[in-house]
Amino acid sequence: SLQNDSVVAGGGAIEMELSKYLRDYSRTIPGKQQLLIGAYAKALEIIPRQLCDNAGFDATNILNKLRAKHAQVGLGGPGQGT
Repeated sequence: SLQNDSVVAGGGAIEMELSKYLRDYSRTIPGKQQLLIGAYAKALEIIPRQLCDNAGFDATNILNKLRAKHAQVGLGGPGQGT
């Protein structure tokens, strides 16, 4: 049974931050490169998703929490505190 679904520091945080950065960057460039970079950003999220699945958590819920934490501004800079 699931007791706690809180976000764990280090559990895919680097991959989520890289994914966010690449996704944001892909929106600034035109053409096929935008699609390729976006696909790579999405692929990086497989790592935290698999960690959630292996731990028995709801991966969709946890990834949404991670995205929200990484999108917050004012935590001392990009990725600080997540």
